[in-house]
Amino acid sequence: MEVHAGERLAVIGESGSGKSTLALAVAGLLAGSTKVGGTIEWLLPASHPHLGRDIGFVFQDPSSSLDPVMPVGKQIAEVARTHLNLSWRDSYAKAKTLLERVRLPNPDATVRAYPHRLSGGQKQRVAIAAAIAAGPKLLIADEATSALDTIVQAEIVALIRRLVAEDGMTLLFISHDIALAATLADRIAVLRRGELVELGETRQIIDAPGHAYTRALLDAHLGLDATPLLERQGTPA
Repeated sequence: MEVHAGERLAVIGESGSGKSTLALAVAGLLAGSTKVGGTIEWLLPASHPHLGRDIGFVFQDPSSSLDPVMPVGKQIAEVARTHLNLSWRDSYAKAKTLLERVRLPNPDATVRAYPHRLSGGQKQRVAIAAAIAAGPKLLIADEATSALDTIVQAEIVALIRRLVAEDGMTLLFISHDIALAATLADRIAVLRRGELVELGETRQIIDAPGHAYTRALLDAHLGLDATPLLERQGTPA
């Protein structure tokens, strides 16, 4: 399986199919004792990319990925300061700009807020801001919407789509929801029990799946042809 620079690739499958393990392997986050069959090759002029600087990672549960005793602005600023060698003043200025980009209200106040003061959707927006703070070329979103309600899911997907387009990032979007993945992916890869069973353009996967497992995933989801929730709500990302 190849991921092309600038593309949006969704990896889908049921729980236990290996989606998150693949994402962690790409990001270099697997435990050192983990046995990996196969290799990950990077077609880059530099050495292996670094998490935080070259790869941004958005986890499933922002309540677990954010530090509960540190203001969210400082958490974003730390990423910028560490990987971009900025001063604290410039790092906080960048954090405020990023909070504006992810459409959080009143960035001047939010930069000083602690995670428990924010809703689940707002915390995930903070996590996305931190993930892109160093200007990564690859953004990995691992079930980044599964802990959110349906309307907020649609908003976060629209936000990710916009940021990826604005910054020219490559996106690896991990999800069990094939309909959600279809709203932003150029291509879809289908995993089952750790095996890649199908890979193709999104429209082809949705309209003419070639594997029985992909067809089962589609049959299990209602409303693939419905108007996207975000459009129905008229809510900006």
